[in-house]
Amino acid sequence: MTKKRKQFKDDLYAEREAAKYEDPIPSREAILSLLNERAELMKAQKIADALSIGEGNPRVALDRRLAAMVRDGQLIKNRRDGYGIADKLDLDPGRVQGHPDGFGFVIPDGGGEDYYLSPKQMQRVLHGDRVLVSLARLDRRGRREGQVVEILERANSHMVGRYREEAGVGFVSPDEKRMAQDLLIRPGQNKGAVPGDYVYCEIIEQPEFRKAPVGVVLDVLGQNINAPMAAEIAIRQYDIPTEWPAAVAAEVGRIPDHVEKKDFEGAKDIRSLPLVTIDGADAKDFDDAVHASRNSRGGWKLTVAIADVSHYVHPGKPLDDEAQRRSTSVYFPNRVVPMLPEELSNGLCSLKPKVDRRAMVCEITFAPDGKISRSRFFAAVIKSHARLTYDKAWEAIQNMDKADLEGKVKESLTDLYSLYKALRKRRDRRGAIDFDSNEVGFRFDADGEVAAIVPRTRNDAHKLIEECMIAANVEAAKWLEKRKIPCPFRVHAVPPERKLEDLRQSLAELGFHVPTADRVTPASFSKILESARNRPDFHLIQALVLRAQSLAVYQPENEGHFGLALEAYAHFTSPIRRYPDLLVHRAIKQGL
Repeated sequence: MTKKRKQFKDDLYAEREAAKYEDPIPSREAILSLLNERAELMKAQKIADALSIGEGNPRVALDRRLAAMVRDGQLIKNRRDGYGIADKLDLDPGRVQGHPDGFGFVIPDGGGEDYYLSPKQMQRVLHGDRVLVSLARLDRRGRREGQVVEILERANSHMVGRYREEAGVGFVSPDEKRMAQDLLIRPGQNKGAVPGDYVYCEIIEQPEFRKAPVGVVLDVLGQNINAPMAAEIAIRQYDIPTEWPAAVAAEVGRIPDHVEKKDFEGAKDIRSLPLVTIDGADAKDFDDAVHASRNSRGGWKLTVAIADVSHYVHPGKPLDDEAQRRSTSVYFPNRVVPMLPEELSNGLCSLKPKVDRRAMVCEITFAPDGKISRSRFFAAVIKSHARLTYDKAWEAIQNMDKADLEGKVKESLTDLYSLYKALRKRRDRRGAIDFDSNEVGFRFDADGEVAAIVPRTRNDAHKLIEECMIAANVEAAKWLEKRKIPCPFRVHAVPPERKLEDLRQSLAELGFHVPTADRVTPASFSKILESARNRPDFHLIQALVLRAQSLAVYQPENEGHFGLALEAYAHFTSPIRRYPDLLVHRAIKQGL
């Protein structure tokens, strides 16, 4: 150990590293100090030599530390494997955002003002590429004009577009309009495509100055765009995975198709509780089942049972790796690309009626005014007593005497609706923004063409389930935060001042006032929408308000949900189709 400390004698943090690691290497601070002193891009071997790091475990540890420093934004790494401090080199790493007119921007990783890229600078990059950019000059409007110094990461290996020919030379015009460069197809590598065909290509040479990207056609998709082809184009364009790796198929093949006796271990048996699922008529996977009952004090006990995906999908296994890679199910009008194989998403993890299923349960007790008094979480085995559609549930609630449902289910629906009305009042009081969205459904003919577009009416059964899910998500976030267990919170920030100013100017002409960022609340927008509800331009006003909102994100720090006017929010209710929900389930199990 003495020898190692002597080697790193200039490392002020050597003792800390020696205390943490059996075979320590120089600290991050020492690496930053070296690169700061050299003020150049250095390869890992050169860094190792400068810090007297030998081969074997120390060198492996150095490579891992350098990778972690790049991940954490302390260092940048170029395509020639040189490491440097971006600030020292006066370079900004960022992501290219193209524009259909040929110019583009670099969105800095660390935030701040974007860099404008001229059409000439865009010649060597494509939309989505990650680059190092330097400030070339300020243009006449004061914008920062950037110069691409280094390309850190190519974002596009494939492309979807229309095939065409000029003087016998093949080109593909990208379907992604933010890619302004055509792909050159080498002779004999168009796979029989004719002008007008949609094709799927591999990019084999990336663009450079005065040199177009070059590719080969892998698949000809056809010319007539119908719904199936539109979905296929989107899947190819965004590299949405549709095939299951062999290791995943093998793992799924070892999972039984039913709940076994061993699955009852550590789980509460609540199969007698008349839970029901309430979903759309075309739903195939059922994440959630609900039940409510009145208590002696005039309040309610709500049971929200969610498919226990974490019981079958375990960290480090191929199935989990693939679910993490997909992150979410992707929905098209006539097709779903699921996050989990159908044996789980539509089978063992789907809360189908009259069959045993593993579930994670959130049980919440409400006061008569809808305020939550307590909640708890536990694993359970359940049995859904009915599969209801939104329309069937709403019809039953309105006319319970004629509903063809078992008595206990009728009682639960009645209590669910009374609870919903109390929760709705609390939602309105706290000022949550309620956008009035009109959904449509598509009907297709045998050829995949759209035969009809049918409006979907949103009734109180939709809103009832939404409020139950929100309550469970809130309790999950609060439960985990109280126990200081890391999890992905669903965070919706206050709209940025720039967007608020644009909205303020637009709505001022229509007679509405928008507060500044330090004073705006969700209720500010709710009041605007409510007062505009009967105006002929209501949908325009609602669209302007919606566009002004921040995007909701997942992050480990809880900063609340502005739109719902909630202090804590996490996604707990859809682990079949959202990976963050699966992480929340695992976190709760860890806490239990």
